[in-house]
Amino acid sequence: MSRIRRDPRAALLAVTVATRPRLRIDRAHRGDGLRADPAPSAIAETPPRRIAIADPAYLVFAVADVPGGTLTRHDRQVLGAARLLDGGNQAAVVLVAPHTDEDVGALGADRTLPGARNVSYDPEGVAAAIAAAIAHHRPRHVLFPESADGGDLARRVAALLDEPLFDSVENLSARVAIRPATARRLEWRAAPSRLMTIAPDMIAPYRGSPHDAAPLDAPVPNPESRCILNAERVAVDAADIPLDEAALVIAAGNGVTDFAGFLELALALGATPGASRVVCDAGHLPRRLQVGASGTVLNADCYVAFGISGAPQHLQGIGQVEHVIAVNTDLHAAMIARAELAIVADAQAIMPALLDALESRR
Repeated sequence: MSRIRRDPRAALLAVTVATRPRLRIDRAHRGDGLRADPAPSAIAETPPRRIAIADPAYLVFAVADVPGGTLTRHDRQVLGAARLLDGGNQAAVVLVAPHTDEDVGALGADRTLPGARNVSYDPEGVAAAIAAAIAHHRPRHVLFPESADGGDLARRVAALLDEPLFDSVENLSARVAIRPATARRLEWRAAPSRLMTIAPDMIAPYRGSPHDAAPLDAPVPNPESRCILNAERVAVDAADIPLDEAALVIAAGNGVTDFAGFLELALALGATPGASRVVCDAGHLPRRLQVGASGTVLNADCYVAFGISGAPQHLQGIGQVEHVIAVNTDLHAAMIARAELAIVADAQAIMPALLDALESRR
């Protein structure tokens, strides 16, 4: 009988928190990702076994932002942090989020709490709903993402419950939570508190066996009074969003000649336009749109490069971008190597084809 061997690539993936702008590995959070892999024949014949915790010793809430109905990378890291507090599958991790079509059980959720948040802008109502769920289910820990919305929500819930909040946790275990202090010169260590926020790109997502993700009942609060009587999200023209705040950026390089068509495509996609240094030096687009180390460093979710070869300074400017798409005729361009999806074609021919496809959908 052959001995089961560990896959080193799977072991590395299990402890990888982020790959860009630089590789970050957290070997303290090994979880189930470093278990010995089954034999190849077992992988082909046996579906992944889902872990079901019928009678948990306690609950751990993981509150997610879920913008646009999709879990963000930060949300997945919050679920990974919650799994570190489960006491070896003795507790159930509860994902507190609006409905999503994703398989949240594969991300480590034992339960889901639907309806505890709603998609409209109602911070008081959302905080009251989560506070009511906490009072009803009495979880041992409640984790939030330390993001613009998640951090605000965590502080509202802490105020409603009159409990302390341990924020910006960067290292977490069942015994200790660690956050930076005094401008990152020191570390503040404490036992994991009930309410905590998780800093981005510090704790790896869960990559172990999938869990059951069964629904959990959510109590509906009825707050007596609210300070915010009416609020709505106002649409912003993507062209007016600063590059360092944009979520979707498309950029033109030396392979683009029709800049009016490029700006029309950016408007149709709802994307913020950008440019390489060559384009800005030639005066085709304003200098404020320049992407790169000598221009603007992006923190976007997606970046689409049309006709950009990928100079080192430009690649430095997109180091933190999660998804990169490149359109270039040069198969060996540095931007093609950096891209998650590469289209080897003339950018000037792809742009009108995209516009036609968008028009046909409308």
